[in-house]
Amino acid sequence: MMNFLLDMEMPDASAYVSFLPLVVLIVLFYFLLIRPQKKREKQDKAMRESIVVGNQICTIGGVVGRVVKINDDDIVLETSGSTRIRFQKWAIRNVIEDEE
Repeated sequence: MMNFLLDMEMPDASAYVSFLPLVVLIVLFYFLLIRPQKKREKQDKAMRESIVVGNQICTIGGVVGRVVKINDDDIVLETSGSTRIRFQKWAIRNVIEDEE
């Protein structure tokens, strides 16, 4: 049995070099795609959590309104003509800053 273990050859350096492009591709994929996406998701979550009553916001559908009520998962917006619409928090694109 020991002869079997002794007869096995160690892989040479070319076997490791053949995996190098795959490793480089995975690392590039992480730094160019995954990491920036996670950073953006974290920023979006922080923006949605910082919304308070009275903020002007824009939804992903383009609806602009003023926040009148905030619940756990949804927000009530007041648009022109005192129309109130309820949206999920994930549907908020950004907070509109006052230009004063």
